[in-house]
Amino acid sequence: MAEQVHNRLSVVRAERNVTRRELAEAVGAHYQTIGHIERGQYNPSLDLALRIAAHFGLPVEALFSLEPFRPLTDEMYGRTTP
Repeated sequence: MAEQVHNRLSVVRAERNVTRRELAEAVGAHYQTIGHIERGQYNPSLDLALRIAAHFGLPVEALFSLEPFRPLTDEMYGRTTP
C-alpha cells in the first residue's frame, strides 16, 4: 500500500484565495482531484505536485510531505508540539 502524502494545499489555497476549480484549471487537473488530494484520499503524481507548487511559487516540500506537518502557528512562533 502506498504511503499517504500529507499536504497543506487547502491552507495555501485559502490564503491565496484560489478555488479548487481555479487551481485545477491552472495545473491541468480536474477540480475533484484537487479535493481528493486535500482530503488525503489521493496522492498526487510527482508531476502534478510540482505543477501545483510552481503555480503557488513555493517549493514542493512546503505543500507536500511524507510526514505530518506541524501546525503553522508552531512553525511560525517556534513552539514545539507536545
